[in-house]
Amino acid sequence: MSEHPVIGEFGLIDWIRRRNSAAGATLGIGDDCAMVDFEGAPALVTVDMLMDGRHFRLAEDGPEAVGAKAMGVNLSDVAAMAGVPRFAVVAVALPRDSAVDVAKGLHEGIRRMTDRFGVQLIGGDTNAWDGPLVVTVTLLGAATSRGVAKRSDARVGDAIFVTGPLGGSLFRGRHLRPEPRVAEALALSAATDLHAMIDLSDGLSSDLGHILEESGGLGAALDAEAVPIHDDAIDHSRADGVPALDHALNDGEDFELCFTVPADAADALAARPPDGVWLRRIGAIVAEPGLRLRGADGRTWAIEGRGFDHMKGPSPR
Repeated sequence: MSEHPVIGEFGLIDWIRRRNSAAGATLGIGDDCAMVDFEGAPALVTVDMLMDGRHFRLAEDGPEAVGAKAMGVNLSDVAAMAGVPRFAVVAVALPRDSAVDVAKGLHEGIRRMTDRFGVQLIGGDTNAWDGPLVVTVTLLGAATSRGVAKRSDARVGDAIFVTGPLGGSLFRGRHLRPEPRVAEALALSAATDLHAMIDLSDGLSSDLGHILEESGGLGAALDAEAVPIHDDAIDHSRADGVPALDHALNDGEDFELCFTVPADAADALAARPPDGVWLRRIGAIVAEPGLRLRGADGRTWAIEGRGFDHMKGPSPR
């Protein structure tokens, strides 16, 4: 740990404040509350808490990577609603013996993402304790004139798409480098009639299941050979013997988008996706509840959502 003068909580807040502008905010860091003006547009609000030993390992990953991930997962949530991220507040419980070093590293990672996506850091809370690092980011976004994409509007006959290959995110640390599909979501919203959308944080089998449940208990039939499998999932499969398709369905933390569109729009979208948007059509929404895979031979079998659940089992790491 490098040496720092003892600056205390308020000195650290001032250090952060001097490195962040309040552009776009009516009132930024330094008061009891920040104020923002969305100029009449509906506001989107999302929050994620990341904990050392559960979502990252500080000693191995470093605070800058943790900061980038903490902001990235929230950006991905706004992307899933086809919104525009605008303002963030960050609350941290820092390990006391390295508080300043960790805080500055976190800030660098957070700033890398906020600068890239045009987000203003406008406040938060800083504490130190004898426990592990905990980081909570709350992100505010704005809906566009086209409205938001919800989980609950899938319809029977909709085609299901994803925006990238899946699986293996933990194998080589890709879960620490989320690529929020903000621009892709906005381009898709402008190009087609999005019925339902979600970001793939817990795994395709679980997250698509949320769309099915929120849309009234529908089902989905996926083409097993159409599910795009990341190279990391293939390598992970070679290492642990678990089929690569299982990794693609269940690993999570891919932060791609899964969405549905009307069947009559699907062919045109697949043939001519918006510029810069990678797409793969993987199946369709059906009336019978549940998630099923269809093999090349036409045989189908039911699968369960086996993605990450915070309330079940040990850390995936």
